[in-house]
Amino acid sequence: MSQPYQCLSGVIILGAGASSRMGRPKLLLPWGKVSIAGHLIRQWLALRAAQIALVCAAGDEDLQAELDRLCFPKQDRILNPSPERGMFSSIQCAARWSGWKPQLTDWVIALGDQPQMRSETLRALVDFKAAHPDRICQPSFNGRARHPVILPRTEFELLKETRVENLKLFLQSRAHVVSLLGLDDPGLALDIDRPGDYVQAVRLHGERG
Repeated sequence: MSQPYQCLSGVIILGAGASSRMGRPKLLLPWGKVSIAGHLIRQWLALRAAQIALVCAAGDEDLQAELDRLCFPKQDRILNPSPERGMFSSIQCAARWSGWKPQLTDWVIALGDQPQMRSETLRALVDFKAAHPDRICQPSFNGRARHPVILPRTEFELLKETRVENLKLFLQSRAHVVSLLGLDDPGLALDIDRPGDYVQAVRLHGERG
């Protein structure tokens, strides 16, 4: 039996992208009775994350309005002043943020465009992380490492000043402390980048009920 998760994870939801290929903000797309942003927040709340923070592009008033509507705390919104620098700039903003609760032991880096991920998949990953507290943990599907990524404090701290250009290169540089959990969830292999991806994700989610 897996160890019970200790609920000491901070969750970073990455939401500062321009959604240029989608043509409209991905986090504001409908998902069930809420938006994708609302679904992701609810999903991690159900998993009893100790703290959830969402990285937003500075000046994104539409996303701020949606977060207000969802009653998502203003103090848990991280503003990225230079989102044009890409996803890794948002990750480093989160790593340098001073608003994290001091008792956190690890951090989840969650993409803002994977609402189709099964809650059971995320639960399996956080339980796996609890059993491997000193490791960087990732799910894998069809032999490839996927997101989300969970990092212990020592590895998360390295993100603040690393000179690598993206998360992939960072993880490659830390390969000796990465553990993969193979999972059978096709949602792991899908990112919602274009309208067709969104249709596919909704269909996949609907097929699972």
